[in-house]
Amino acid sequence: MTATTATTATPAPTATGLPRRSPSADVRVRIRVKRLVLYTVLVSVTGLFLGPFGWLVLSGLKTQGELAASPVHWLPEVFQWHNFADAFTQIDFLGYARNSLIIALLYATLVTVSSAWVGYGFARLDAPGKKTLFGILLASMMLPQMVTLLPTYLIFAKLGMVDTYWPWVLWGLSAAPYLVFLFRQFFAGLPRELEEAAIVDGAGYAQIFWRIFLPQSWPVLSASFIIAFTWTWGDYIAPQLLLSTDRTTLAVAVMTTYVNEGGTPVPELQAAASVMYVVPILLIFLVAQRGFVAGMSTSGLK
Repeated sequence: MTATTATTATPAPTATGLPRRSPSADVRVRIRVKRLVLYTVLVSVTGLFLGPFGWLVLSGLKTQGELAASPVHWLPEVFQWHNFADAFTQIDFLGYARNSLIIALLYATLVTVSSAWVGYGFARLDAPGKKTLFGILLASMMLPQMVTLLPTYLIFAKLGMVDTYWPWVLWGLSAAPYLVFLFRQFFAGLPRELEEAAIVDGAGYAQIFWRIFLPQSWPVLSASFIIAFTWTWGDYIAPQLLLSTDRTTLAVAVMTTYVNEGGTPVPELQAAASVMYVVPILLIFLVAQRGFVAGMSTSGLK
């Protein structure tokens, strides 16, 4: 019995005399290059989107002279941290934030439920003219807000709902076309056997919606709530038109109440207040981002 010695095959030399790399090594190199390019692009895009927010933070730390200087002062000579304290105390910041929170939570909750109900009807119920109605609903998304602004104000003024929260209640109960589309796409992808089994057990369509379909749609519920909350928190036109100064929202207060004795806006305080105004939205998204991303990704797939 002879002992055998294990030998390792060496790559054949190339025309230059260097050993030829194996195909697996070439594949790994290509993967690393692609990842490097992808990460570079992602970091660049992230910096592009974070740039305006970073500039807003820096603006809140500058003096008024530095904001008006030419050429631009990219960094403040001395960070004016007191701008944030002044912006918080100069107006009833918490009171305006409370008004925004009440309106946003009220509208987001109602419109999420009503849009889910309408989306369920378009996805699972059969009725004559359903496709036509759905097309009209989608077409209504192309109407700019300015077109309906005056009629909306006149209707609420006739009903005595100006300077109340009732307009946001009615808007929430009337559903939102884009959110209806999200729910319709999600509900259309659920298996038909779910509701067939429920119908055999004697459940009605309302029971099927509340007990089966709505609990299954938590990703879209999360996405819908965040979208609706962001809409209302950032809305400037409707609160400016329908609410008085005491009941208005933080978005309106930030743009209209930071003025000096001559009525001129104070930009450094507006910038500092805008940073604090954006923080709640960022926190909500960071907490619920998994559900938001899942809802946006699953609502378009059947």
